[in-house]
Amino acid sequence: MIKITDKSLSDLEFPIVCEQISELCITDLGKAKALEIKPYKTYKKTYFGLHQTNEYVSSKLQESPIPNHGFDHLNNELKLLNIENTVLEVGAFRKIINISETVNTQIRFFRKFKEIYPNLYETIDEVPYTTTLIDAIEKVVNKFGEIKDDASPLLQGLRRRINSIKGQINSSFSNALTTYGSYGYLDDIRESVVENVRVLAVKAMYRRKVKGGILGSSKTGSIAYIQPESTFQYTRELGNLQYDEKEEVTRILKELTEIIRPFRDLLIQYQEILTTIDVIAAKAKYADKINGLLPTITTDKELQLKDAYHPLLLINNSKKRAKTYPQDISLDTGNRIVVISGPNAGGKSITLKTVGLLQVMLQSGILIPVHEYSRMCFFDKVLTDIGDNQSIENHLSTYSYRLKNMNYFLRKCDENTLFLIDEFGTGSDPELGGALAETFLEVFYEKESFGILTTHYANLKKLANELPNMSNANMMFDSRSLNPLFKLRVGEAGSSFTFEVAQKNGIPYSLINRSKKKVERGKIRFDRSIAKLQQERSKLQKTTDSLKQQEQKTTKEKSKLEETNSRIQRKLEDYQELYDSNQRMIYLGQKFNDLSEKFFTNKNKKELIGEFLKLVAIENSKRKQQNAKQRKAEKAKERKVKEEAEKKVEVIRKKKEEEKKKEELEAKKEANKPKAKVKLGDRVRLEGSRSVGTLDVIEKGKATVNYGMFTTQVAIEQLELVQAMKKKK
Repeated sequence: MIKITDKSLSDLEFPIVCEQISELCITDLGKAKALEIKPYKTYKKTYFGLHQTNEYVSSKLQESPIPNHGFDHLNNELKLLNIENTVLEVGAFRKIINISETVNTQIRFFRKFKEIYPNLYETIDEVPYTTTLIDAIEKVVNKFGEIKDDASPLLQGLRRRINSIKGQINSSFSNALTTYGSYGYLDDIRESVVENVRVLAVKAMYRRKVKGGILGSSKTGSIAYIQPESTFQYTRELGNLQYDEKEEVTRILKELTEIIRPFRDLLIQYQEILTTIDVIAAKAKYADKINGLLPTITTDKELQLKDAYHPLLLINNSKKRAKTYPQDISLDTGNRIVVISGPNAGGKSITLKTVGLLQVMLQSGILIPVHEYSRMCFFDKVLTDIGDNQSIENHLSTYSYRLKNMNYFLRKCDENTLFLIDEFGTGSDPELGGALAETFLEVFYEKESFGILTTHYANLKKLANELPNMSNANMMFDSRSLNPLFKLRVGEAGSSFTFEVAQKNGIPYSLINRSKKKVERGKIRFDRSIAKLQQERSKLQKTTDSLKQQEQKTTKEKSKLEETNSRIQRKLEDYQELYDSNQRMIYLGQKFNDLSEKFFTNKNKKELIGEFLKLVAIENSKRKQQNAKQRKAEKAKERKVKEEAEKKVEVIRKKKEEEKKKEELEAKKEANKPKAKVKLGDRVRLEGSRSVGTLDVIEKGKATVNYGMFTTQVAIEQLELVQAMKKKK
């Protein structure tokens, strides 16, 4: 029997989760029921509730969505049905039809897809499928919520007579309107309606000339509203018929109410099942909102949370577009209790609350934001001691209240209990309170309970290090800046960084030194050792993370290279096949050309046919035995490779053409470029040559260039200036 107290739920802020789920409901009754969500009382119901929600979440991946379950509540109608001789209004019957049709639609859907939604089918299958209510009401009430004319023979006759009388009234009124209008007795508006009766708008001066009854006048008194005498008799008869109609409608509604009354329990069941589905649907929407899923549920006592988020913090940070840090933590029979230590504002309490809140959410049928590889079990009791719990009414201080709470824990704790204690042992003298807290922790350990607690006490850290099924953990901090990293590290106790945090927050160094002298040297050394170990662990973690990132990057690059290499290899094989195919085509073309030339010379048809058939036989012997489908696939592959090769060749060809055009353009530019004038004594060379000589003679467009060992005569246009002759100062 699972029993989780309201205090524990309140400590873990579970009611806020319920409020957020309530906002996602689409019916009033669903909203109210969502606010009352509590952990299930048995493991079986918990499994069932979780799978209900999980199936609803998975419906988004299915082709056929779950039908709408919205409905208008029948609370007032159900109260009236519980009282004898009461009569429901026409609108109430329309609501009953709607809720009946909605439930029947749900039943038909889940019966059709019961293999996909076995738990939701089991939920809805408790309700009987019937159209009795719908059939009974639809005989009397139409889709607009009005009583049908043929609801009874008497009503049908009355309404026919009413329509006939209304026609006669309209006819006689029209005659009077025409007559008195022709006399000029009527005002410009001609007619009006008074007390639901059509009347003539007669000018006041002519009111005595119009036969009929005066039903009123205008505000100014210039118009008298008169009902023509010819419509009196019809109006009286219409009033009598309408009264009879009303009486008959009341009788029909009373009769219909008596038919519906025995189905009151069924209507209650309808309302309850649709409310339940509304809450399940809201849980599914909430799961989408927080990326919730169903972790692996184990029968062993095991809690392996991976990438676990606090849902309230996740939603709040999402609105602010701030980062939320997930936590990893595990409890099992080999590590039942975890003692978390470290400075304040590092995330100890949030980690504690995350574990507790996710546990009670899971046991309430709500999917949780964790990694899919997480594993969880169920606990019979979840005990919490979180926050300042002064009780003014009972005159209890914080420490007194916590001692009372510990007494309750000691009585209730067993192997099926999860306890969560924040700032364990605080509120009293550190040594005395620490000793008492250590004793309590030993009792929890002896009772084989599972739990997580946060503390600053060194003796509790030592105890966690000494006992085999208990471990230390710390919230990691940056070793230099002392800023929190919001990451839990299991296996080591954490330093409180008391003096370091004080120094960072501007406390004078002299006061910190005075404080250090007041503390035992051994305790300072112990805390310093823990702090140093934590800093070393932080550095090591950074190195490990960096190496992991490098390893992941290398693995990614390796897989990319392997994929590229594989792709290139496949391309090469395809191109080789294309090349071989083209070479074969060239060979066949050459053979065909040889046969053509030979036939052209000797005109021997028989020899030509023989050689040709021999060539065909040789080629066919090389072919593979393939069916039509394989040949088609082979042709398609070959065509694809050919098209791809042609595209690549086309790109290369275009590139070469562009390069050629570029070279030609540059050559033209070079040719059109004005050349530097050369003069005697300049160092020059021939275009396209590397040898440099001195210009000795210029005569009639010819230049003599001296290369030292020999001279040569060339056209002056062929020379390029290398170095001008230096002018003598």
